[in-house]
Amino acid sequence: MSFRASLLPGVPLIESPLFPTLIDSAAFDQETLQTARDLHSKGYAIIRFPDPDFDAVADRIKKALAPQFDLDAWRRDGWRQNAGIRVQDAWTTNADVRRLAVNGRVLEILSLMYGRRAFPFQTLNFPVGTQQHFHTDAVHFSSVPERFVCGVWVALEDIHEDSGPLVYYPGSHRLPILMNEHLGVTALGNTGPYDHYARFEEVWQGLVAALGLQRETFCPRKGQGLIWASNLLHGGDRQRDPARTRWSQVTHYFFEDCAYYTPLLSDPFCGSIFFRDGLIDITTGQRVANRYAGRDIPDDFIRYARPAHARDRALPPGFDPALYLAANPDVKAAGVDPIVHYLHFGSREGRKLRP
Repeated sequence: MSFRASLLPGVPLIESPLFPTLIDSAAFDQETLQTARDLHSKGYAIIRFPDPDFDAVADRIKKALAPQFDLDAWRRDGWRQNAGIRVQDAWTTNADVRRLAVNGRVLEILSLMYGRRAFPFQTLNFPVGTQQHFHTDAVHFSSVPERFVCGVWVALEDIHEDSGPLVYYPGSHRLPILMNEHLGVTALGNTGPYDHYARFEEVWQGLVAALGLQRETFCPRKGQGLIWASNLLHGGDRQRDPARTRWSQVTHYFFEDCAYYTPLLSDPFCGSIFFRDGLIDITTGQRVANRYAGRDIPDDFIRYARPAHARDRALPPGFDPALYLAANPDVKAAGVDPIVHYLHFGSREGRKLRP
């Protein structure tokens, strides 16, 4: 690590105010260099997914996952409600989904650009557009130090402009990361995990309007991908033609030696932190410890810091998010995080942990 890089080891290279001086001395190949510059300046970078057999892999994923989606029901009801459908963590049962998530070249590029080893922790697969309001990933999953999070989305087929393509706001990643305290709200006393989420959407809309941020859409060819920074505002456009599909996969990545938590459900100065203490590194299959400045965060503290309403519902030993979703298909269909669901609802509802 260079002297300049060592000044701010807790700031990702591509987010660093020292980026212009660091990038010139970085031992990056030309492709990684351009990707890093795009991420730094725009908050996203377009790539060609680095798998020589991508077309065949994508076709196998679509064939394997298609039976899990009721597209007729979605076209009848979900589309009109501006909803999307997805399957979370198919990597646990589908080798091709995992193959895309653990792609060695992607991991190498991410690790170089952020200055820490990247690891995938979640996959989402979509047969149609999400039609999701623009948002930042940082409110749903974040790290301390902040911004050691990113997403890699890849098209499993050519994406038409009427099929609900990705939308994003270049440069929005440079905005402050918004937490509950910035909006004057808390998660304390909420009966559900998303009770105050609409307030975030209202603020994002206001920022876009006030700052004149310009929306762009991404209509890629099969095999093109998009890397985005954790604080980039992004979402899914309205799917104008429900007869079309929009097959895609997004993998979310954290970076090692951080603490991982959900800001939306956390109020740290009231003693409430919703740690993500069930994280699995998809590459190794091993649980990832929460760490702070090179030290493991004690499990006792993680349990104590859990929001008060969930403290008596800690994750049981051996809790497996994928098995929980398999045992509760309604939770899986809703696209809700299995850990969040269990702690807020599943425990008191007596939900099964395994099929």
